[in-house]
Order: sequence, then C-alpha cells, then structure tokens
Amino acid sequence: MNQATTIPVPERIGIQGDCATLFVSLELSRSTWVATALAPGSSKMSKHTLVGGDGRKLLDLLARLKTRAEQRIAAPVKVVTIHEVGLDGFWIHRLLEANGVKSHVVDPASIAVPRRHLRAKTDLIDGETLLRTLMAWQRGEPRVCAMTVPPSPSEEDRRRISRERAKLLQERVRHTNRIRGLLFGQRIANYNPLHKNRRKNLEQLRTGDARSVRLPRIGGHLC
Repeated sequence: MNQATTIPVPERIGIQGDCATLFVSLELSRSTWVATALAPGSSKMSKHTLVGGDGRKLLDLLARLKTRAEQRIAAPVKVVTIHEVGLDGFWIHRLLEANGVKSHVVDPASIAVPRRHLRAKTDLIDGETLLRTLMAWQRGEPRVCAMTVPPSPSEEDRRRISRERAKLLQERVRHTNRIRGLLFGQRIANYNPLHKNRRKNLEQLRTGDARSVRLPRIGGHLC
C-alpha cells in the first residue's frame, strides 16, 4: 500500500540554505506508516502511506523521493527524517542511519501543538507539525523540541529488562492485593501471600465462621 497526496504549504516554509535537504516526518503505528515530505525547491508537502513495519518499503520510498528531488534541482540531496519515540524502539532509527539517512528521534511531549489542532488530530496535522518542528530545529531555533539520544542495542536491551521487571513487580502487587482482599472478605487479615511457607500457612487458616480455606485443584493437584 503506497498512496501519495499533496498538501499545499505557505511559501514562507521554503527556507534559504535548505535547498539541498529533503525533510521527511514519519508517523509510525502498528498498521500504517505515514511519511510527510518536503523536497528542496518545492512549496508543497507530500504525504505517503505505507504498511506499518516494512522498513524496506520505507527505504525504497525515501530513495525515490531523493532521486526525484535530485533530478529536479540537478544537485545532490540529503535526507533528514524525524519521528517520535514510541513502541517501535530505536530499530527504525538505526535502519535509517545505516542507509545514509540522517534520523532524529523526538520526545513528543516537547513539541508545542497549536490549540486549534487539538480538536482535529489527523495524520495530516501531525505529519505537518513534525515536519515544521524538524525544519525549525535544523534552523537552530531555541526551545523548539527535545531530541532524544538513541541508545545502542545493548543499552536498549538493558532498559527493556528494567522496564519488564518494573511491570512484573506491579503485577505481583496487584495479585497480592487481590488475594488479601479475597481473604479479608472471609475475615482473614493476617496472611502474607509472599511468605516462603504461604501454601502451608494458607491450609491452616480459618474463616470468620471457622471454615477451612479450600484450595482449588487442577489435574488432581493443589493450585
């Protein structure tokens, strides 16, 4: 899937000194990737839609846009992209950099969004905003956005392990609180689900009306 549309851009977007740069913003979702591009010497942005997750198709698209721009101005063109930090991690950044594309990864919370745009969040608005942000950042305008420093693959793996551990600890707290809540409903308030003898202690518990706690059985074994 590759659809292209053109979006009118005010003439003031053309920036002297940037005539040899192809600016591209990338909106990355699980199902769809949208690339919004502004070629050197052009006053119109173009929007291209790709199937999400296909890095090769993205590289092919950028190569076509680059070739087209170089033919138009008869000069070399460099490609500069921007996309937000997201669930995809940083593999897309590394893919682009390894193929001669200057990639920037931005913290989306640092981008100022006009209030009128908050009422209509669309690919067109988001892509245009990202593209304008990139161009302003390239010009050196202060406080435009905060670009992140992409980690190495080993650093990203360490961060992922830390995040997964934090999630597991949160899940353990939820399960522990649920067990305690269920037991408290039977007038049992002194049970610790994390104790090393928790199964033996559970079998010795009695409810408020002196009943023993029944443990469910799966396949003939206690859970």
